[in-house]
Amino acid sequence: MDFFERLESIIETRDSVLCIGLDPAFSAEEIAAKGKQACADQALQRNVRIIEATADCVAAYKPNIAFYEALGDAGMAALRKTLDSIPKEIPIIIDAKRGDISSTAAAYAHALFGELHADAVTLNPYLGLDTLDPFLEWKGKGIFVLCRTSNPGAGFLQDIIIDGKPLYIEVAKRCAALQKKAGLVVAGNDLEALRKVRAVAPSQWFLSPGIGAQGGQADLAFAAGARDDGKGILVVAARSIADASDPAKAAVALRDAMRTARDTMLKQNKTENIQAAAPAAKAAQKAIADLKKAFVDALLSTGCFRLGEFTLKSGKKSPFYIDLRKLVSDSRAMKIAAQAYASLASECEYDRIAGIPAAGLPLATAASIEIGKPMIWPRMPVKEHGTGNRVEGEFRAGEHILLLDDLITTGASKIEAIDILRSEGLIVQDLVVLIERGAQGRQDMGSAGVNLRAFIHVKELFDVLLQNGTIDSRKYEQLMEYVAQE
Repeated sequence: MDFFERLESIIETRDSVLCIGLDPAFSAEEIAAKGKQACADQALQRNVRIIEATADCVAAYKPNIAFYEALGDAGMAALRKTLDSIPKEIPIIIDAKRGDISSTAAAYAHALFGELHADAVTLNPYLGLDTLDPFLEWKGKGIFVLCRTSNPGAGFLQDIIIDGKPLYIEVAKRCAALQKKAGLVVAGNDLEALRKVRAVAPSQWFLSPGIGAQGGQADLAFAAGARDDGKGILVVAARSIADASDPAKAAVALRDAMRTARDTMLKQNKTENIQAAAPAAKAAQKAIADLKKAFVDALLSTGCFRLGEFTLKSGKKSPFYIDLRKLVSDSRAMKIAAQAYASLASECEYDRIAGIPAAGLPLATAASIEIGKPMIWPRMPVKEHGTGNRVEGEFRAGEHILLLDDLITTGASKIEAIDILRSEGLIVQDLVVLIERGAQGRQDMGSAGVNLRAFIHVKELFDVLLQNGTIDSRKYEQLMEYVAQE
């Protein structure tokens, strides 16, 4: 079976596009202090722990060979034992980034496919696409060609303009034209590149690293890089799973977030196909874009978004601050917020809206009036006097509730509200917020079985600030880096 056919099959069977990197990094100082054998043993134990915890929810594993080569014979032995620990039905992609003249490339191919029995490898096309041939000759094996990489200095060569377009776009076009299938490595932390490469390589498979520690967000990467059929991309996470206290939980959260992104994308694609034939639908799309612009303008004019240095409740310093409670002082801003919630709510099925105290209550009230749906709210903390109500307002057990709040960073307060509502027999499957910041909140909601819908991500806000000159490129990079670390 062709590698990419096998990959597509396991993705359909497991309903997962998650690829986990097995990258046990040790500094030179650590290796010198512990010894290569001790580091190799530690790497193997770590890998086996990750594999055992995540094997039922991944589509592939991707060990980077450099980390094992750095440990000499002991490291390569640990790599072989790691590969033997992976269930045979799960494809193995060795991240080697090889690329050389034909005879050398043939030796590399034999080492990776013949000796290590990898199912696929990553390759560097800098010496020319003929260097890929020795790898493509191996029956049933796959390759992923470096196209747009996730490192900060990638643009030094990859952004060189060729006939009016970046070099990485030309690489994508030429690989897409190959007679034999070749996947592409396209950074998961570069949404613009994912979209641009997908436009010129509509059927290629993408391998997308850069998730988590490098700032990428799995569901956003999937949405930007997936094919129209909801396939065609493997999203790679390494440290965000390996360093998690519970790797299984972290992996499931990422898998589920991408499932949600896929379902949303397919639904949107279906809607967009219908809308393409209807001028009125195109006008609706423009209305959403205009509403987003109006919302960002409202944030700035009301002082809801500020730059500076702020101490958060956690004690952490932040270069920006968002306080959506200021919206209540501007009736026009509240109207815009209500319309934003209405656009999100149109994707959900529910009987009542539930606002989370305290910031979410006036916003939920405005949304309730705009949408025409009744509102309730959970008591937080639970009322200890009078009626002792846990939920205020009229409701019936078994009703579906649309949870509403101003923004999300983590899911702590949302989960408290969800637990209260569910304890009363209410069904909570969707949360709508105006702004999403960071990635933890989406993971927390995925673990709680709740679909998160945000009107804008804070990164979109930074894009607008850069475009209108409010911030320069240096400040933009600082803000994006801070959010990536949240």
